[in-house]
Amino acid sequence: MCAGFMLVAPLGAVGLYETSRRLSIGQPASLAAALTAVRKNALQIASMGVVLLLLLLFWIRLATLLFALFFAGVTPDLSNLVPMLLHSPVSLPFLITGTALGGVLALIAYAISVISIPMLLDRDTNVFAAIATSIKAVRTNPKPMLLWAFIIVFFTGLGMATLFLGLAIIFPLIGHASWHAYRDLVERV
Repeated sequence: MCAGFMLVAPLGAVGLYETSRRLSIGQPASLAAALTAVRKNALQIASMGVVLLLLLLFWIRLATLLFALFFAGVTPDLSNLVPMLLHSPVSLPFLITGTALGGVLALIAYAISVISIPMLLDRDTNVFAAIATSIKAVRTNPKPMLLWAFIIVFFTGLGMATLFLGLAIIFPLIGHASWHAYRDLVERV
């Protein structure tokens, strides 16, 4: 669920992007504007949501397949799941493989969405152009973009570690900073 949150959180930040957009151009920000921001380019933002949802479903399917491959014939219940995952002879290979594949999928999700969702809100463009721009921004600026990804993951992880209470502070900060990162990057791409 936490990994799923990381994938769909950029969609949840559309209202934050709109608030940041309005403040940057000198317009008043309001809750109504933030809540209705998706209407600006609703079909394309929803299409981006479908792309991220499909990636999440693939990730879930891959995790299920990995579990079945490494723990063949084992059906754990919730009481022994964690000990089994940590103390089994195949635990380390399972965790390494799962983490590596999850990292690749997370990098793909980040590369296609870091610029695309703010761009879909800001401009009258389609999801394909927005994804292409996002991937180009990541390719053109790999070190800063990987650092930004690490910062997002680190602070979101801190927010989750506080039983999700810290996200009330972290999420708006990351959303606002992401908007400004988008604006700085699209001028260069």
